[in-house]
Amino acid sequence: MLNSIVKNRLFFLRTETDRILFASILFSLAMVVAGIAYTGYLVFLFLVWNLFLAYLPYAITNWLHSRPGWIEDKRKFAVAFAIWLLFIPNSFYLLTDIFHLGEIRRVPLWFDLVLLFSFAWNGLILGIVSVRQMEKIAEVFFSLRSASFFIYPVMWLNALGVYIGRYLRYNSWDVLLNPFELITDIGNMILHPIQYRHAWGMVFCFSVFMTMVYGVMKKLGSMMNK
Repeated sequence: MLNSIVKNRLFFLRTETDRILFASILFSLAMVVAGIAYTGYLVFLFLVWNLFLAYLPYAITNWLHSRPGWIEDKRKFAVAFAIWLLFIPNSFYLLTDIFHLGEIRRVPLWFDLVLLFSFAWNGLILGIVSVRQMEKIAEVFFSLRSASFFIYPVMWLNALGVYIGRYLRYNSWDVLLNPFELITDIGNMILHPIQYRHAWGMVFCFSVFMTMVYGVMKKLGSMMNK
């Protein structure tokens, strides 16, 4: 009885997918706590914040699915979709945190690898599930004939957002706090593509990679449901 009440009240435990993701996230958090206990230093706490940001798009699509009125209302959905699009790159951004491998010398390298990969994995899964949820909504809202018209543009924007966050060091809220600087830097990338060829190369490769991963995961999911 108590277990049923908790599941109904806690939105992140409502479905089996929610509970699996929650357990996976708890593992990552436990790794951070273990790292702090082992070293005596507050190592990798930034990953907890990054994971929280990665969770927000998943929370948004879950929230939309429980409120069909927001999907049917074009203005409300446009607002929700814009916010989701602004935060979804945070999920895939966690993949780039693997760059920090080996930076913390006080822990064994294998521990470092498992910790970073667990956060990257959680970010990737949260992002894929959230994109899939939004794809289902978009198929109805936009009357899409092919999912490709939705998936690749989203993944391309994801890749651009990851580059902007990792290398230009902007956050999602900088759209409101530093819009002119952000627009200027993106404008320079567009106006000087040769100068920023490595940036566009990263955006292209990352977008293709994420699209392929998404396609494989989606296919595997449909096969397991048969």
